Amino acid sequence: MADYLQDLDEVRALIQLYIDGANGDVTKLKKAFHADAHMIGHVGPMDTHIRISGFFDMVQAQPGLAGPRYKAIVRSIDLSGDAGVAVLVETDYLGCDFVDYFSVARIDGRW
Repeated sequence: MADYLQDLDEVRALIQLYIDGANGDVTKLKKAFHADAHMIGHVGPMDTHIRISGFFDMVQAQPGLAGPRYKAIVRSIDLSGDAGVAVLVETDYLGCDFVDYFSVARIDGRW
């Protein structure tokens, strides 16, 4: 059980890197995502599908992109072995509210 609790803490810290990086800290974002990751979802009426590097470029080009009222909270983390899902609820990111589902994986001992 101690290992599972440590895994939960590590995944929570990983998602926190995304939260902390969302307003312009690309260094933190790069620590949070695998280099081959993709973001898929909806922003308003548009479907989005971009490589994570495109998201990094967008955040770097527009520091403060998330906005001054941006807030996020980890709603849940579900892990099984070396894989899992973290659910993040975000408010006022780009003027929108999101529920994000992050697929997470432990690769070479690191989440």
